[in-house]
Amino acid sequence: MKLALGVEYLGTNFHGWQLQKSGIRTVQQVVEQALSSVADHPVRVFCSGRTDAGVHALEQVIHFETTAKREDKAWVLGGNVNLPFDVNFKWAKQVNDDFHARFDAHARQYHYKIHNTPVRSAVKHAYTLWESRTLDIKLMNQAAECLIGEHDFSSFRGSLCQAKSPIKTVEFIRLTQSGNGILLDIKANAFLHHMVRNIVGTLIKVGKGEQDSAWVKTVLDAKDRKQAGVTAEPQGLYFVKAFYDNF
Repeated sequence: MKLALGVEYLGTNFHGWQLQKSGIRTVQQVVEQALSSVADHPVRVFCSGRTDAGVHALEQVIHFETTAKREDKAWVLGGNVNLPFDVNFKWAKQVNDDFHARFDAHARQYHYKIHNTPVRSAVKHAYTLWESRTLDIKLMNQAAECLIGEHDFSSFRGSLCQAKSPIKTVEFIRLTQSGNGILLDIKANAFLHHMVRNIVGTLIKVGKGEQDSAWVKTVLDAKDRKQAGVTAEPQGLYFVKAFYDNF
């Protein structure tokens, strides 16, 4: 039997999603331990999109196979009893045997949160990027328009990226502001390693007035990571959800 679960987590105290050598705390590690306790046998999970150290998730989708027969709510409630405070199962459901959390996802959505105020916040530091200089989100939105559609995103690709192709399709990218909080919302068919964080770092240069809005198109066309802005810090990034057909 194959099951899918929705997982929410704060990435602050994790070394990313992916299982690593013994002694290194990862989200996959604690999730597999919790599910193995409920299933009464070792469980290996697969996720819709791996996240780096410090990155959060509102609804990561995972799947796993099991011989144990439990009600859906038993996987959620039983799993949560065995999880630390910074990870939580939101839902569980049985899926077809050929379902794959990663390969069946046709799109993914991320948020990036910026705390835009002259004085940093001790409370929000772990969940947002602090930027002391006032950002012009109107200019940032104008600059981001060129990223919508199918493009070669090599200029926003991390050096450790293992994707076969840098060509991705962005469905939308938009920035909104509420008080001193700025939210970047982006959805694409897939993302390169560090792609969102590199886009954020690039747009911030526009927002601070260091570059004009047309510069982002120049960066995109260059297909050269050295031409873009710095990689924004991980704590502002949230994996929002993955999208599937008939799910």
